[in-house]
Order: sequence, then C-alpha cells, then structure tokens
Amino acid sequence: MTIRSVEAFPLSLPFDIGGPKPIFAGKTREMEMLLIRVETEDGLVGWGESFGFSIWPATVQVIERLVSPLAVGRDESKIDELILEISRKLHPLGRAGAVIFAISGLDIALWDIQAQRQHLSLANYLSKDPKKTIPAYASLIRYNNPDLVAKNAAAAVSKGFKAIKLHETGVAEIKAAREAIGPDIHLMVDTNCPWTPEQAIQMCQQLEPLNLLWIEEPVWPPEDHIGLATVKREGNIPTAAGENALGYTDLKSLITHQVVDYLQPSVTKIGGVSEMLKIMGLSKNTTIQIAPHSPYMGPGLIATAHLIAAQAEDIFLEYTFCQMDLNPLGKSVLTEDGCFPISNEPGLGLAVDMNIVQQLLVS
Repeated sequence: MTIRSVEAFPLSLPFDIGGPKPIFAGKTREMEMLLIRVETEDGLVGWGESFGFSIWPATVQVIERLVSPLAVGRDESKIDELILEISRKLHPLGRAGAVIFAISGLDIALWDIQAQRQHLSLANYLSKDPKKTIPAYASLIRYNNPDLVAKNAAAAVSKGFKAIKLHETGVAEIKAAREAIGPDIHLMVDTNCPWTPEQAIQMCQQLEPLNLLWIEEPVWPPEDHIGLATVKREGNIPTAAGENALGYTDLKSLITHQVVDYLQPSVTKIGGVSEMLKIMGLSKNTTIQIAPHSPYMGPGLIATAHLIAAQAEDIFLEYTFCQMDLNPLGKSVLTEDGCFPISNEPGLGLAVDMNIVQQLLVS
C-alpha cells in the first residue's frame, strides 16, 4: 500500500448569494475550492480539501513542492506516522496558514482511503452507530444591508433550516434577521474579530434582547484568549471561536481554560480529520460544545458531516447558504429540508466529475 500521487485542483465555483457579492482584497468574492486528490499504487483514490478562499495559490505551491514529494512512496495506511513526519519537517515554515492547510487536505484524503479499504463510510469507520442525517445551519455571507439580510434569512428558513448564522456587525442587520425569522429559529452571528473586549461587551449588551445562540469571534486578535474569556464572562451571550486557532495547542488552550462556550475547529485548517478527532476527544466531559467551522462545498464539508455523524451529541453542520448550480461533487454536497444526509458509500462517498473539475479549474 503506497501513495502514487498527490495532486491539487484549484476551482472557482459559480454561485449566487441573493445580493451583491462582497469585495475582498480589491476583487469580488469568489467561491474557491482546493481539491486534493491522492491515488495509491493499486488505483484507490481519496479526496481531500485544503482551505481555499484566496490563499489557494500559496497552498498549491506547498502541496506540489513540499507535501507531495514527502508523501509519494509512503504507506497511506499509516496516517498518524506520515502526517507527524511531514508536520515536523515543515514546521519551520509555519504552524498555521498554507502549510497546515495543505497537510489538512492530504489528511482528509488519507482518511477517505482508509475507510474505503474497510468498505465503510467514514462515519461508520469512526462509529458503530453513526447518525444517518444531521441538522445543518444556513451560514449567510455578509450583506451589510438589513433588507437583504432579512430576505435571505427568511429564504433559508423556507428551505427548512432551523438555525441561521449571519456575518454582520451591525445591530440593524442582526435585528432585521431576527424579525424576519421569528423567535423560534436559532440565530448566530459571526463577527470576524472586529472589536476590543470592551467594545464586544458593549455590542453584546445591545444584542442581548435578540436571543442569539452565540456570538462568534467578537475579539481582535483571535488569539486573545483573555479577551475572549472576558466577553464570555461579562457579555451575557454565549461565545464561539476556533476557526483561526493556531493549531491543536491553541484549541486545547481554549478548552482547558474554558475560554468559549462553542469551539469551532476547521477540518481544512487545523490538520484534517486526525486533528479534529483529537480536539473532539478533548472537549468530552466539558461544558464546551463542538460547533465545527465548515463553510465549504467540497470534501471538507463532507468530512465534517461524517465527523459530526459519528458523535453521540447533536451538532449542527455549518452550511454555506447560496445557489450553486455547478459543483463536481454533485448532489453529495446538498442539504434536504435543512438537514445533511450522510452517505453510506465507502469513505466520503464521493463521485467527482472530472469534466466539471476541468471546466472550473483556475491557474
């Protein structure tokens, strides 16, 4: 059992968010996916995903120049050994960012292969009695417009979602969503690290009447654990963070010191399925709830869904709310009435349409 190849396929998927797309780094936001394909000498193919967004060109370089040469020729069944060796060799280049994103994609693909060899879905490989379907929450892209927020939040509810997450920082926008969806739908807000702890507490005081399930990443910088703990203690709204944690040690600190109420590790950003399992294990028997970060439309989303399905707890899957008519993974990334079905096919259960991959490929 030997790895024959590790390849990266950067894609840009057409999508519609029901309003103007935000501008990032001077250009209109794109839906970028970085697929990782791992093939073994006996022809088995596993699929992974590295965090895409606008960082993908750097991650592709890491995969092609560093990760692939270190992985090809190795035994794909020894995931822990291989990932640890690659991580140690590449650690001078950074313990977060493109290097870890690349390793994450490789790790996900290796777990896909491992489960396939056992003729089990990843969820069944991880648990004897996984869930067959899991609840998803609609994660809306930022609009900065109360009317558009209300319109799209209501549209998500009409599609069966029982929980909505905004990416807004204005009280008017958040209030508009609550009024549009009513009091019985969960409402969360990801603020993307805009405030000092003091400012965050003041915002929490204004938002408290809106009955938020959590407020996400309210403090800059994201690694300010003391500031996060202060907001948790004084803000009167449950807090969430973790997608930008600096690896396993940082996430472990968030758990050990009870810094947040909801922990949000990201399978494409912290080291893949292997690290997610470690973090999920650490959170057991604590008051912290796991709420994975997964605004993807590829293997990262599906791997997260299988990880959630393997847990005893009921956990929401983060799902990007948009219209997407062309995706090489087809129906495997679609929800049904606000829930995400878990495939019983071996591994991640993917049938990747390479014709669509070539059509959406960017360079």
